Amino acid sequence: MRGYVLKRIAQAVGVLWAAYTVSFLVLDYLPGDPVTAMAGAGTDSGQVDPRQIAALRHEYGFDEPVLTQYAEYLGRAVRGDFGDSVTTGRPVASALADALPQTLQLTATALLLAVLLGGGLAVAATYTARRWLRQLLLSLPPLGVSVPTFWVGLLLVEAFSFRLRWFPAFGNDGPRGLVLPALTLAVPTGAQIAQVLAKSLLTALDQAYVETARAKGAGRWRIHLRHALRNASLPALTVAGLLTGQLIAGSVVVETVFSRDGLGRVTAAAVTAQDIPVVQGVVAFGALIFVTANLVVDLVYPLLDPRIVAATGGRAGLA
Repeated sequence: MRGYVLKRIAQAVGVLWAAYTVSFLVLDYLPGDPVTAMAGAGTDSGQVDPRQIAALRHEYGFDEPVLTQYAEYLGRAVRGDFGDSVTTGRPVASALADALPQTLQLTATALLLAVLLGGGLAVAATYTARRWLRQLLLSLPPLGVSVPTFWVGLLLVEAFSFRLRWFPAFGNDGPRGLVLPALTLAVPTGAQIAQVLAKSLLTALDQAYVETARAKGAGRWRIHLRHALRNASLPALTVAGLLTGQLIAGSVVVETVFSRDGLGRVTAAAVTAQDIPVVQGVVAFGALIFVTANLVVDLVYPLLDPRIVAATGGRAGLA
């Protein structure tokens, strides 16, 4: 078990390093001069003082060789220092820290709703003995996956804010203001979880150990939840870990639609202004969330099925 955990942690560190390296190279090799773009951010004219460009180039280290820049930025990033924002002058870490609580609150609520809704739908669809109801329930996840996130948000605002007036349409208005944005993120995520879990449950219910449990007199509900669900949950757990990073990415759209303060709006503003330090900080943070979620999933695997570590020698889990 110790070797399994160490391998997972080593893989997580490797993914973080790769994500930061790729983001650095992409930003470095983008067409155009990033220094000129940053110096001209927020200006109406296309001309920028060459002395200002030279000063900004020196301040951000763009006058150094690429490898020197990479080593310096990576060393600072390891310490949690991503420099200062070009547009606001604030430290990137401070800006992200201020925006982070609202985004984490949104994504955590959305993930909880997605697991409850998606898992409940999959269990209900595979448990019911009525064929027409099963087909109806199994047809809902593909519909949820195909619907664009922003469209779901607009429908929820129209129905529950403008017509019923149950929830506010915009802003960070306490728990009530969190319901519609969280549901907007949870619908496509829960649909994907439901698809995977329902298929796994149907496969598990055809296995020999289920027939053995039936022969011993176990009830349908006990077989469904205690025997089939535990084995069928591993693929859905993998998908849930992967979708955690997708929720962070989806917060950009959702926080824009609902005018919420958070990491999504910070990202949108940084991309629009070509604020490179902020963009790099957001990429590194998103990779950290993704890696942490998948590391937790990998560590939960042996708790659900100890055979994973024994049979694979610690190579199971996410790549």
